[in-house]
Amino acid sequence: MNTTPNIHAIIVAAGRGNRFGASIAKQYTMLQGQTLLQHSVARLGCSAYIDKCLLIVAADDSKAETLNFALPIHYAIGGAERWQSVQAGVEAIVNTGADDSDLVLIHDAARPAVPTHDIEQVIEAAMLEPYGAILATPVADTLKQSCKQSSAHSELMRDSLNVNKDTSSAYVKQTIDRSNMWQAQTPQVFRLGQLRQVLKHVAEHKLDITDEASAFEYLALPIRLVTGSRQNIKLTYPDDAILLAAILKAQS
Repeated sequence: MNTTPNIHAIIVAAGRGNRFGASIAKQYTMLQGQTLLQHSVARLGCSAYIDKCLLIVAADDSKAETLNFALPIHYAIGGAERWQSVQAGVEAIVNTGADDSDLVLIHDAARPAVPTHDIEQVIEAAMLEPYGAILATPVADTLKQSCKQSSAHSELMRDSLNVNKDTSSAYVKQTIDRSNMWQAQTPQVFRLGQLRQVLKHVAEHKLDITDEASAFEYLALPIRLVTGSRQNIKLTYPDDAILLAAILKAQS
C-alpha cells in the first residue's frame, strides 16, 4: 500500500439542485461575491496536498469556464446520476496514467465551508487505509422513522373531531437508535483502483447509491470515518444559504 500517493481532487458540479428550487444550478449561487463552486475550489486549494482540480460539469454547462478559480482546473462531462459523474472523473484520471494506489478526493460543489484542517485530516487518514476514508459527523438529533398513515385510532379521533385529513402528512413510526449513526460529508477520499472497481460494480448491478462510500458498503469494504466539522454544511434548501453566509463570514 502506497502511503505517499498522488492526490487527485474532483469536485462534482453536474447536478441541478432540484431541492434548492432556484432557476440556476445551485453551485452558481452567489455568496460573498463568489459562486459556491469558486468557494469550494478555493477551500481545496488551501490544502498543501492539492495543486489542481478536476471539475465534473453538465454537458450544457457554459458557466464554469467563465469563472476564475484558485486552482488550475481541468474539466470532464458528468452523467445523469452523481456516481456516473464521479465515474467520468475517475476515467479521466486513469487516462492521465495515474497509479491505482493514488488517492481520489471527491468534494461537493455545494460544500464551500469545509475547514482546511478537515480536508487534510481525511486525506491523511485515507493514506493509511486500503480503500479510503470519509468526513462525517456523529448524529446529534433524535432520529424519527416516518410512516405515511396514522394509526386507525388516530383516524377515528380525527373523524370524531371533524379534522381534515391530509394524506400527504408523515407520522412518527419509531425512534431510531442514533448511537452509531453518522451524517456523511465530503470530501470523501478513496484509492483510485478500488474506486474504479466499485463504480463498475454499481453500473453492472444498477445499484442506487447516494455517495461513493455507499458503493464500497455494497461490497462490504471498510471505509474509515473521520470526524468533521459541523460548519461543513451542504447547500440543499434555500434556508441553508443564510447559514452558509454566516459561516463563511465567521471563518474569514
